[in-house]
Amino acid sequence: MSAIEDIRQSLKSELERLDTLISRTLDSSNTLMNQVIGNYLEHKGKQLRPMLVMLTARLFGGVNDDALTAAASVEILHNASLIHDDVVDDSGRRHGHATINAVWDNHVAVLVGDFFVSNALKLATETEDLRVIRAIADLGKLLSLGEMDQIYNARYHELNEEAYFNVISHKTASLFVTCVSMGAYCSGVDDWRLDAIREFAELFGRCFQIKDDIFDYFDSQVIGKPTGNDLREGKVTLPLLYALSNGASPERDEMLSLLREDRVLSDSDIRRLIAFTHENGGVEYAYATMERMRAEAVAILDKFNSPLTSQFISLLDFVIAREK
Repeated sequence: MSAIEDIRQSLKSELERLDTLISRTLDSSNTLMNQVIGNYLEHKGKQLRPMLVMLTARLFGGVNDDALTAAASVEILHNASLIHDDVVDDSGRRHGHATINAVWDNHVAVLVGDFFVSNALKLATETEDLRVIRAIADLGKLLSLGEMDQIYNARYHELNEEAYFNVISHKTASLFVTCVSMGAYCSGVDDWRLDAIREFAELFGRCFQIKDDIFDYFDSQVIGKPTGNDLREGKVTLPLLYALSNGASPERDEMLSLLREDRVLSDSDIRRLIAFTHENGGVEYAYATMERMRAEAVAILDKFNSPLTSQFISLLDFVIAREK
C-alpha cells in the first residue's frame, strides 16, 4: 500500500463523512444541476486538500465537526476553481476525464462553478468561526489574483523567479496554507504553531506546483496533458526560467526572442524550448529546488516533536514523487 493510501486509510471514516457532506451540500432543486454535479463527483481527485485540513486538526487536537465542515468547504471551492479554469483554458479533459465545459458547454460550466463557490462560502459559515469564514473568502481572492498575475506575466513577459513564485504562492500554495489554517483554527492552536504549519504548507504548495510544471517538459502519454501545454498558453515556469538565466548566447537570445513574439508558439517552437530547457539544466534545477524546500519543510515539522508529522512528510514525498 502506498503512503498516500496509508493516510487515506487512517482517515477512512472522516473521508467518508466528507464525501457525504459534499454531496449533500451540492444537492439542489434543479435536475440538470444535479445531473452535471453527480457526474462530476464520480471522478473525485486525490483529496489532498481536505486531508491536510484533517491531518492538521489531528496534529493539534482532533478532527471535530467544524474541521470536517471546513475541509468540505475548501474542497468545494478548489473544485470551483478547476471548473472555471477549464473554461478559461478551453480544456477538454482533466485527469483523463472530460471536463464539464466539454460535455455540456461553457455556460453550464460557469454556472456550476458559481454554484460551487456559493456553497463553499455558505458551508464555511456553519462553523460559526470568523477565522474560517475569512480564510475561505480570502482564498477566493488569492486564487483570482494568482490567475491574473499569471496572465500579466505572460502578456508582459515577466521572466524571473520572483514573479514566478509570486504566482504560485497565490494560485497554488494559498490553497494548502488555507487548509492547514482551517485545521488549526478548528482544533485550537497557539500562534507559533499556526505560523509554523502555515510555513510548511507554503513550501508544500510550492513543491506541488513545481512538480506540476516539470510535467510540461515530458511525454504527454505519461502525464495526461499535452507536452508544452503551459508554453502554448504563454506560461514560462521554473525549469525554463533557470535555463534562460544560465544558458549560453546566442541560443539563449533566440529563445527569449521566441517567447517575446506576439504569436502562438508552434509545435516546432515548443520542441526547441523544451530541448533548450533540458540541455541547460532547467529540469534538474527544478528538482533540486523541490528537494531544498522539502528539507526546509521537514525542519519546520521537527519543531512539533510529534509522531503525527510523519504523515505530512509522506504526503509531501508523494507530491514530489508523483508521475501525474
